[in-house]
Amino acid sequence: MTMTDGRRARGDASRRLVLAHAADLASMEGLDGLSIGRLAAEADVSKSGIATLFGSKEQLQLATVAAAAERFTATVIEPARVQPRGIRRLTALLDRVVAYSEDRVFPGGCFFSAGAADFHSKPGAVRDALADQLESWLGYLAASARFAVDQGELPGLEDPDQLAFELQGTFEWTNLMALIREADSALHYGRARRAYRSLLIASGADPAIAELLLEPGAATRPAA
Repeated sequence: MTMTDGRRARGDASRRLVLAHAADLASMEGLDGLSIGRLAAEADVSKSGIATLFGSKEQLQLATVAAAAERFTATVIEPARVQPRGIRRLTALLDRVVAYSEDRVFPGGCFFSAGAADFHSKPGAVRDALADQLESWLGYLAASARFAVDQGELPGLEDPDQLAFELQGTFEWTNLMALIREADSALHYGRARRAYRSLLIASGADPAIAELLLEPGAATRPAA
C-alpha cells in the first residue's frame, strides 16, 4: 500500500509539473500546437512518460484547459472572495482580472483568450471546454452583478448579463493590446481600470467603491 501510494504521489506530481508547463507553453504558442514532443523538451520529461499520463494529444489539451482554470480560479476568483457578495466582490474580481493579465500569470497573457483565438473555428471537445470556462467566468461576473442589484448597490443596472458582457469585452481588448503593444501595457491596464470604474458608476455603484479600482489591490483588501 505504501509503495502504491508513493507511485501515485509521484505520478500526481509529474502530472502537475507537466500541466504547468503545458499551460504556460500554450498561452504563448497556442493550445493546438501543443505536442507531446514539444512539451517533453520543455518540462524535461520523457515522451513516453507524458503519453502514459495523458494518452492522446486531445486528452493532454483538455487536461491543460482544466489546469489553467484552476490557476485562474486561484489567482482571480479566490482572492476576490474575501469580499462579501455584491458590489465589493464584483469590484474585487475586476481588480484581480486586470492583475491576472498584467502580472503574466500565464506568460502569454490570458490563457483562455489565446485558447479561444486558437480554437474558435475548430469544433470539438477542446473548443467546448474552452467555451465552458469562458461562459463560466462571464456567468460569475453576471451573478456578482445580480447580487449587487438585489442588494440595492447597483440601482441603475437593468441587465447584469449585459454588464458582464461589456466588462469582459473591455478585458479582452486590454489583454490583446497590452500584449502586442507591450511598451504601452501600463497605459492599457490603466484604461481598463478607468473603464471598469465608469461602467460601475454608470450602473449606480458607490463612487468610493468603484474608485478602488484605480489603486491595484485596493479592492481586494477587506474593509476596515
